Amino acid sequence: MFKSVFTISKMDCPSEESLIRMKLEGISSVKNLVFDIENRKLEVYHSGPVDEIHQAISQLKLGDKLGNTTETELPPGADDSQQLKILWWVLGINFTFFVVEMTTGWISHSMGLVADSLDMLADSIVYGLSLFAVGAAISRKKKVAKISGYFQMGLATLGFAEVLRRFFSTSETPLFQWMIIVSILALAGNLVSLWLINKAKSKEAHMQASAIFTSNDIIVNGGVILAGVLVYLLNSKWPDLVIGGIVFTFVMRGAVRILKLSK
Repeated sequence: MFKSVFTISKMDCPSEESLIRMKLEGISSVKNLVFDIENRKLEVYHSGPVDEIHQAISQLKLGDKLGNTTETELPPGADDSQQLKILWWVLGINFTFFVVEMTTGWISHSMGLVADSLDMLADSIVYGLSLFAVGAAISRKKKVAKISGYFQMGLATLGFAEVLRRFFSTSETPLFQWMIIVSILALAGNLVSLWLINKAKSKEAHMQASAIFTSNDIIVNGGVILAGVLVYLLNSKWPDLVIGGIVFTFVMRGAVRILKLSK
């Protein structure tokens, strides 16, 4: 087993990491990748010559430079199967609560729940792109990412439009009980997801990014719960519309993040 260290000057976010992963996954000699985005370093653990790997990375034109290659063993925690299993669980939790929150959001007239459901969907798409497209050609993955990104952006735009419609028209006050109860359940789901991700003890950027996305979801859940309490105290729809608009901004940002993967 060998370890080759690359310096990649233009690797500054998880999007570049995803591109490199998609580029190298078809090379059978690659056994594990360890990313250090902060220092723009990549460690490639491989069983054969590094030439094919270096050529593949260079094709991405990210300012790569090959450092030293040494003989070594796979690092602890390099079992990708554990990470895949965890990401499947996180995907399932996110998509389940997307369906639950979208349904209850429309029933309870809560834009906060609808927006939070789309935020869950955005994360589901990110996880799904990593899981469902395994082994596919990079061109196909880019196409899937582009379709998913524009779909998510379209949903966010419709959400903003609905918030504005309710803002300028007479609409029902949301059922605060639904907002609070469902958001507490979603909060519990995200806490379980974060526990699973942290349990992997992975320092790889894609797992760390997943932890950041889930932590943001927990903050959003808290915002919807607060909005539900304010709807009850003020007997007004405004707190729900405000939190809905804020969360739709997160959803739009998620769509932009997905579209970066398609470039």
